[in-house]
Amino acid sequence: MGKKLLFVGAGAIGSYLGAFLSRAGHDVTLVDPWADQVETIRERGISVTGPHEPFEARPSAVHLHEAARLDHDYEIAFVAMKVYDTPWATQLALRHLASDGYVVAAQNCWPDPMVAAIAGASRAVGLVMSKIGVALWKPGQVERGLEKGQSKGHDVFRVGEHDGRVTPRATALAAMLSVIDGAQVTDNLWGERWAKLCANAMGNPVQAMSGLGSLEIASSEGGRTITIHLAAESARVGLALGYRVPKFNGAEAAEWAGAERPETYDALDRMLTPASARPVNWRASMAQDVAKGRPTEIDHMNGSVVARGRARGVPTPVSEAVVEVMHEVDARTRKPAPENIELALRRVGL
Repeated sequence: MGKKLLFVGAGAIGSYLGAFLSRAGHDVTLVDPWADQVETIRERGISVTGPHEPFEARPSAVHLHEAARLDHDYEIAFVAMKVYDTPWATQLALRHLASDGYVVAAQNCWPDPMVAAIAGASRAVGLVMSKIGVALWKPGQVERGLEKGQSKGHDVFRVGEHDGRVTPRATALAAMLSVIDGAQVTDNLWGERWAKLCANAMGNPVQAMSGLGSLEIASSEGGRTITIHLAAESARVGLALGYRVPKFNGAEAAEWAGAERPETYDALDRMLTPASARPVNWRASMAQDVAKGRPTEIDHMNGSVVARGRARGVPTPVSEAVVEVMHEVDARTRKPAPENIELALRRVGL
């Protein structure tokens, strides 16, 4: 039977997940402050493209100011806003859940403690989405840019309880999401979440501050240098925190963490060097934010690595430099440009 689902956030990921689940027979309602997006969904639905057959879905769409009139019997509420909007989005979601409903943090960065602080850990479930890139440039049109099933045996969706238990609701949620791509339940939410944070931290701000696509960055020595250092610092912090950090972006966490060894660095550099120099202009979520003039999640992404590194005594100089450059980009005192990569590296003597 279809579930009654609420999405607080009808941006790229909320629209993508909501469209698939609506097509699968669930009763989906999307809430968003972007008026044009809501009106377009009401008029024409959501057009979905990607490495799959294109389709259109017709979920319900509600303006943020209309949300107070929603029912209070939703079974699952997905928070799909930027991480800095998590507290108010969780409060809105909780207000419209049934007594046994729960909130899913379908976001980047580290949203789960914020959700749990409001809803309680017993009503909070984490959703880590790995190797999936979606974009929403025009109202009602969401696209997925990365190949579906690009890694053999890879599951995009990892559903996890805060206490690591494999519960019936987590199992059911993973099964629900499997209509979109591979899904599994994990007993390692915090390790999975940190691995995704590492993957985001090594790529998103580099694209955002440079204006380059992922392969363009990987095709340059400076791009690979900053990528490796960001991954290494993030991995070291996660391991120092005691997380079981799974493999991310082609290498084990311990390998990234050991990038100070010349032979390890050279192996990672070879791995990142693309076989083809064909540029790809796909923009990660932070680069999309910059292009749209929105605040980025830099303080919750690389900023989280820096803050936790300080608490554990793990140096994160390149991450700190990237946060500084991104603050300048956010403040619009610096424009995204390829030379910002070299600027960040120079600030730490690389």
